[in-house]
Amino acid sequence: MSKRQLCILGSTGSIGCSTLDVIRLHPDKFQVASLAAFASVDIIFGQCLEFKPQKVVLVSTKHAEQLTEKLNDAGVNNVTVLSGEQALIEIAQCDTVDTVMAAIVGASGLLPTLAAVNAGKRVLLANKEALVTSGAIFMAAVKASGAELLPIDSEHNAIFQCLPSLEQNNIGECKLRENGISKILLTGSGGPFRTRPVETLATVTPQEACNHPNWDMGRKISVDSATMMNKGLEFIEAKWLFNVEADDIQVVLHPQSTIHSMVQYKDGSVIAQMGNPDMRTPIAHALSYPERIESGVAPLDFFKTASFDFQEVDFSRYPNLKLAIDACKQGQAACTALNAANEIAVDAFLNEKIKFTDIFKINETSVKKFVSQQVGNINEVIALDKQVRIFAQALLVDFNESSGCNATG
Repeated sequence: MSKRQLCILGSTGSIGCSTLDVIRLHPDKFQVASLAAFASVDIIFGQCLEFKPQKVVLVSTKHAEQLTEKLNDAGVNNVTVLSGEQALIEIAQCDTVDTVMAAIVGASGLLPTLAAVNAGKRVLLANKEALVTSGAIFMAAVKASGAELLPIDSEHNAIFQCLPSLEQNNIGECKLRENGISKILLTGSGGPFRTRPVETLATVTPQEACNHPNWDMGRKISVDSATMMNKGLEFIEAKWLFNVEADDIQVVLHPQSTIHSMVQYKDGSVIAQMGNPDMRTPIAHALSYPERIESGVAPLDFFKTASFDFQEVDFSRYPNLKLAIDACKQGQAACTALNAANEIAVDAFLNEKIKFTDIFKINETSVKKFVSQQVGNINEVIALDKQVRIFAQALLVDFNESSGCNATG
């Protein structure tokens, strides 16, 4: 059997590096055809030396030039270095690639992921924002091209594994109720502030918000986990992946992150997918589906797993999650606006321009502003995304002035 030819969008992030960890274990099964990142020259240089891709994209032109120079100095002259956002699209739809890991964080990953879909690739979807910002449009493209969409988020991958095999082959058009499924149970750890007094959340620092108790993730996703916006985006993504309504999905707090999600059947059965909290497990599953391969993750030791705790969500602690669930019910414009505003707000928080609790205020104000806007195609999605970012940036000025530009004091 020939090797799968992989394009890894976001190869220097946590998902990209974990993907390469799995590939490293199976040189007989996978070949890295192309890699892409924004500006991480040193990391992607090391990846080039080890995996020998044909093409590499750094979105930043300046950093692409630096990478070219480093490769030339190392005597590596068989790697083509490209730059710019259009180059991401080119490698995602390249004829020599059959599998694309879509792991670029945020809305910037939408167009290259959609390009891979339109080209009919096997798309390993780690970029949840693609579905959040363009749900029905994205899934219509999957159907039209015949692309194979496999979820990488640990929760969605868990749900996928708990479905009947017939529905695994019907992503986007699942008929869960007809197959005896009554509810999707989406688990979340509750992040680092699950037990912290709510009245102290305004003083949370970026360092505290990025200190997740279970998962090793990038800074943006770590903040989203702390606000549980990450779970909100996953809620919206689950609607589109599994063709369900918001009322068919229930969020369950599970602090240990051992059960990654569950599917409840109408006969009373609940099927759960469990494992150690390590993204290499869902990555290995999707890379080799429908086969199973070694991921490098240690098996779950039930004798060292102290307990399984479950709690209801307190929306006063996690208002961003409630906002996302409401947006899921309100329609595409609300979801697109929510994601765009959140990216601006989280970046501002990480740069200590706003308080942790201001993230919700910016998100809520932005959704209310744009909820009724019509979004019918990908160009309208991109236009709305841009509008919301401009609006949210303007809100930051107001928050800076009202708080004295001191996010933590």
